[in-house]
Amino acid sequence: MARRNDHTREELVSMTLEQVKNFLDEHPHHELSLRKVAAMIGYVPSTLVNVFGNYNLLLLHAVAQTLDELFAEAEAQMQDVSSPEDALRKLAYCYLDFASQHPHRWQLIFQHTMQGEELPEWQSERIDSMTGMLETLIRQITPQKSDEEILEASRVLWAGVHGITLLTVDDKLFTSTPVDGKALIDNLINTYLNAWRA
Repeated sequence: MARRNDHTREELVSMTLEQVKNFLDEHPHHELSLRKVAAMIGYVPSTLVNVFGNYNLLLLHAVAQTLDELFAEAEAQMQDVSSPEDALRKLAYCYLDFASQHPHRWQLIFQHTMQGEELPEWQSERIDSMTGMLETLIRQITPQKSDEEILEASRVLWAGVHGITLLTVDDKLFTSTPVDGKALIDNLINTYLNAWRA
């Protein structure tokens, strides 16, 4: 076993999150435990508790890392768009693609709970950045709408895209012929925006 002073706190955080990320590339998070993570990096579980506070916060750091990657990919997609509608579509595709490529990491974002603890500000800021990107696009498409209407529309669209993504990733669309998740997203966005503008 490595000793606590073999690595700095920053190195331990980095090593731990890298191992969790690698594990989630192949397995769901419920197969992971504090003991398993500690063994992966050659430390005892109490060291990870000292570094992260508890196992729940360790997983929250893994969620934060995933959100950072998703946000970076979304920002990259926004660099080459022809209109806010095009940007909205690319953002939704990015969400679906990311979840399809990293299903276990993506699922952890939504299955992780704070178990009574307050969500740290550093995580709230990440969530606000993601939802803010969507709200900005909706505002560009319909600038005459109120803040409350824009907030509601952004959540309706996100909920729809999330549902399509979830059912696509879990292969639970229950169709006899293959259905393309992106075609469903197009249908959702086109139908909703046409009604929204009317």
